[in-house]
Amino acid sequence: MQRQLREAIMEAVKQEPFSRLLGIRVVSLEDGRSEVEMTYRPEVMNNVYARAHGGALFALVDEAFETAAQTEGDVAVALNINVTYVASPRPGKLLKATAERVASTRRTAAYDIRVVEEDGRLICTCKALAYRTGKPVVFPEQ
Repeated sequence: MQRQLREAIMEAVKQEPFSRLLGIRVVSLEDGRSEVEMTYRPEVMNNVYARAHGGALFALVDEAFETAAQTEGDVAVALNINVTYVASPRPGKLLKATAERVASTRRTAAYDIRVVEEDGRLICTCKALAYRTGKPVVFPEQ
């Protein structure tokens, strides 16, 4: 992956309002692979049962998927995402989502994604499929 593309993707995530709201950060970005993290904050991320809201966890999964899928330089969009929630994170824990491309064709790419707490405790797993549009990744002016 070109350095300029890596920097553009990482900067776009820093500027993205939703990821900023949740405190999601890109910590590693390579060809077909991304690691993102956020701290689980129950006061804003809990559901009505005082557990992590699935949407907050999905947002972390989706950011890892989104960033990994753009590393080839063409716009990729989600076709399917299947998340299996294994455990609710513990309050204040740092969560890391790792997305890794496991297969690729000219028009699609498949990814495995895992979310773990900082000590390695599994929170959720995911299988995701992206459609590769063939259009170059271009970000609006920041």
